[in-house]
Order: sequence, then C-alpha cells, then structure tokens
Amino acid sequence: MVRTLTVLADGNYSTLGIWGVGDVVGRVFCSAQTYQMECLTPVEVNLIPRSRWHELNEAMISHIQRSGELMEILHCRNAEAAVLQLFAWLANRFGQHVLQGKLIDLRLTHQEIAELVGLTRVTVTRILSDLEKQGSIQRQERQFIVMSDRLPFWHYEI
Repeated sequence: MVRTLTVLADGNYSTLGIWGVGDVVGRVFCSAQTYQMECLTPVEVNLIPRSRWHELNEAMISHIQRSGELMEILHCRNAEAAVLQLFAWLANRFGQHVLQGKLIDLRLTHQEIAELVGLTRVTVTRILSDLEKQGSIQRQERQFIVMSDRLPFWHYEI
C-alpha cells in the first residue's frame, strides 16, 4: 500500500490517498508544490512511460473515484462518523476477511488517520478508544479489525 501526501503551507501533512495493487499514482494526479509517496507495506512499482498513458483510462478513472470517496469522508462533519466511514472504506478496499470481521493490516498511526479525515491526533485517539469500547473495532498493535456485525456503520432514516 502507498500513501500519497502533500505538505500544506502551515507545515502540516495532508493525505491525498491510499493506494493498492493495480492503482496508478504519480505527480500527474496532483498540482500541489510538494507531492510525496510513502510505502505503508512492501511495494513493487512499475514505471509507466508517458507514451503508454493512453492505455490507462480505467486506472485513471478508478484513481478519480477513490479520490472522490476520500473527499466525501474528509467532508463528513461528525468526527466519529468520519472515522467510521474511513474504516469502512479501508475495510472494503484493503481488508482481509478474518473470523471477527475485516482486518486492516496497514499499521496506520493515529496521526496518519487524523490526516486522512482532517482531525487532530488527540481527537482520533479518543474516537478509536470509544469505538473499541463500543465493540465496533478491535485493535492489535497498529492493526485494526472492523467487526463484521457493525458493517455498514451508517444507515438511512426516512
């Protein structure tokens, strides 16, 4: 897995996305002055020359869709709901089925989670503790298990 990020004017980091096998990443997707890629797991990378970009339409559309999904989570006004939606998104994209639910084996720090949802590390730490007490997630070091009986985290009421 790869995390793309930029440094904001105030020196804070902003996570632009988390990408997995088959995803296309690169500076071409971002106009920010600083663009960084950080490997969250061991990664094998293939360079795609500009002359072959026309072959990547589906991958580019997928990149845009994933970016839109993260934007939706980032703009969630309720902090706990934003973290829950992020975990549901991560579980859906990268989760491995285990007995209790889906294991997210990305080893994200509280700070990295905070950067993904636009919250402070302190707020994320509090929310993760609350979610664990509620039985929505289990933590094992920096791995998370999203409990299957708690998915999806949101519902619609009419």
